[in-house]
Amino acid sequence: MCYEEIGKAKGYLKFLEIIMIKGDYNAKVGDKRIEDVGGPSGIWTVNERGSRLIECCQINHFTISNTWYQNHPRRQWTSKSLGDRSRNKRDNTLIPTQFQNAIKTSKSLPGADCDVDHILVV
Repeated sequence: MCYEEIGKAKGYLKFLEIIMIKGDYNAKVGDKRIEDVGGPSGIWTVNERGSRLIECCQINHFTISNTWYQNHPRRQWTSKSLGDRSRNKRDNTLIPTQFQNAIKTSKSLPGADCDVDHILVV
């Protein structure tokens, strides 16, 4: 989904309706807390797509829910390279900031039977 589309989608919601956007943004949002957007459990550095996602979330009042929960590193990675040489957290779940407390946890399930290089995020 294009970042512009996120704002449009939110405009169709009625009061107290929740939209949750999950996707492979290839965005690294880093491990620093960003007020109302990202928590301290991101991984490593911020890339260009991560900066764009953070900016989109700030404009549209979304939070990146899977950065708020401290999980074992194995439960944070959402993609791995061929040969399992490097791992990243690039798949993110966005939720309106006002509903941030509706999410109790968010983690990856590395044992799920998915025939792709990404790991299921719940």
